[in-house]
Amino acid sequence: MGRDLSALFDPVSVAVVGASDDPAKYGHAIAAQAIRANGRRPVHLVNRRGGTVLGRSAAPSLSAIGEPVDLAVVSVPAAGFEDAVDEALRCGARAIVAITAGFAETGEAGRTRQLAVAERVRAAGAVMVGPNCLGIADNTTDLFLASDTFTPGGVALLSQSGNLALELQLRFRPHGLGFSRFVSLGNQADVTLVDLLADCARHEGTRAIAVYAEDFADGRAFAEAAAAAGKPVVLLTAGRGDASARSAQSHTGALTTSADVVTAACRDAGVELVATPRELTVALAALTGARRPAGRRVAVLTDGGGHGVVAADAVEAAGFTVPELTGPTRRHLREALWEQSAVANPVDLAGMGEQDPGSYARTVAALLAAEEVDAVLMTGYFGGYAAADGGLGGGGLVLAEGEREAARLIADHHRATAKPLVVQSMYPESPSCRTLAAAGIPVFAATEDAARALAATAPGPPRTGVTPLPPAAAPLRDSGYMDTRRALEEAGLAFPAAREIHDETELLAAAAEFPGPYVLKALHLLHKSDAGGVALGLAGPDELLASFREMHARLGAPAYSVEAMAVLTDGIELIVGVNRDPRFGPVAMVGLGGVLAEALHDVAFTLAPVSAGRALSLLRGLRTAALLDGVRGRPPVDVAAAAAAVEAITAFAAAHPEIAEIEVNPLLVSPHGALALDSRAVLD
Repeated sequence: MGRDLSALFDPVSVAVVGASDDPAKYGHAIAAQAIRANGRRPVHLVNRRGGTVLGRSAAPSLSAIGEPVDLAVVSVPAAGFEDAVDEALRCGARAIVAITAGFAETGEAGRTRQLAVAERVRAAGAVMVGPNCLGIADNTTDLFLASDTFTPGGVALLSQSGNLALELQLRFRPHGLGFSRFVSLGNQADVTLVDLLADCARHEGTRAIAVYAEDFADGRAFAEAAAAAGKPVVLLTAGRGDASARSAQSHTGALTTSADVVTAACRDAGVELVATPRELTVALAALTGARRPAGRRVAVLTDGGGHGVVAADAVEAAGFTVPELTGPTRRHLREALWEQSAVANPVDLAGMGEQDPGSYARTVAALLAAEEVDAVLMTGYFGGYAAADGGLGGGGLVLAEGEREAARLIADHHRATAKPLVVQSMYPESPSCRTLAAAGIPVFAATEDAARALAATAPGPPRTGVTPLPPAAAPLRDSGYMDTRRALEEAGLAFPAAREIHDETELLAAAAEFPGPYVLKALHLLHKSDAGGVALGLAGPDELLASFREMHARLGAPAYSVEAMAVLTDGIELIVGVNRDPRFGPVAMVGLGGVLAEALHDVAFTLAPVSAGRALSLLRGLRTAALLDGVRGRPPVDVAAAAAAVEAITAFAAAHPEIAEIEVNPLLVSPHGALALDSRAVLD
């Protein structure tokens, strides 16, 4: 069930330590908000000078209150923070909201102080948000412990930015969205994002969870909690474009960026990932409703050709289709519209709305009823007649009232079906559009926002969730080529026959153990091919010996591997790797491999370990997936064997936390199975 945060969101009593009459101090803003709910629970103001604050008596200390305090907000200078927390714990506080800054964000000394305070809080059986946070609010329990007022609603916002919360407050308003809870995460010394996410998932007053996070700490735990939430989770995060800070020593490491990792984790967990506060608002406007399209077929309704074409392009760019409507639907539309109206899709009223605003409602009804349509996007001028309200000449008032009546009818049609309807309007604040919004129909000013709203609710591949990490295996002590290869063979991965050699005598002995053709590899080189340390297709012992002499004279490697040459005919080279992310743990990558892996960049990511079934879907999702089934007379390869190899490699990597990077490249997949031709591992 996770941690008990009841004292944090619905305390018996509250005390604001550092309450002040000085508007420049944060303790003033918190105190002013806290006393708004004085009738719900006792609210005590604490100022070391005593006296009055905001016209109320202030105690000089928590102890002077004379009764237990359930939640204490601490907003005092950093020098007095520890004493204030210790006193709160002595007074029975089960929860602390630490506004005070000057801890881990300032350096190692501040981090040490922060850890010590968090340990004392946990030892007392209490919980602490912060330090260095901006407070919390819970509109469902009348708990107001942040500097600003948040409109009530169904969205819980967990944020590392206070200003972002204020921007979202403004963006939410036109869509009828509001906040069930707001938590400023701060340094997460005790209560973490994962704790809060799990608690908001259980909270009856929360319908969706919005997260802004710059540092996930335990990103894998975040993904697990989001996957288990049972409610929409929308994530806005920063810094996704930066590559991993660790210097990559493999193709896998070089190809894996923070953006790839976060995107993969969100997809696995079913989290809606967004890039801006505007996009976050759009996604929430769609996800907080109950509408989900059954498929990806969208009908576009417009009153102007330009709007219709732009909307159709936006819908298709969002991953939908705009199919031509069937004969019965087109006949139905033709009966409802005039001759010049286009009824193929996009459906264009072609000016009929100005003559008969009711045509909007009739067309929406027909499109929502059409079997070949999963969702409807209406775009253009609708809303403009009521916005003008008489400014269109003598008939303006008639048109305005006709449009308002059409909006009421559209709302009725929407309520009568389960299909989504989204609207883009040049006049989103008009009375007609406000009628639509009040009926739960998302209304946007931008076409791309309407398309993005549909995308947020669109059906996709089944959510895979996050596979638990296996127990740690005995650590791999040496990451040399032969050691890694032997370990992977024990894990179930097939390799060609190979022998490690150091001189000509050992080389000839190895050649006698299995027939050619041979491969010769110089060992202890990170990228053997790039250094000229791989020779292929050596027909017999004589060619093998000659190649060894040339390579050794040039590279002087301490050891070499003599291997049986695999049959490359009809095979496809894949790359399978695992990169251990500091926040999300092992992240798997599969894609088209060989020496051109980085140049081709046809790869897919997911959290490891990866089941064979999941691996199969990743392989089928590659841009070059058609190669797997055979092209231009080539036979299909054994994709099931490739998926089984992915499972073996990723399970091995997940069980070895000491491995920073591991990859098999190439993994040769042929019609007869999968064979690993080369591997490398980098220990952390």
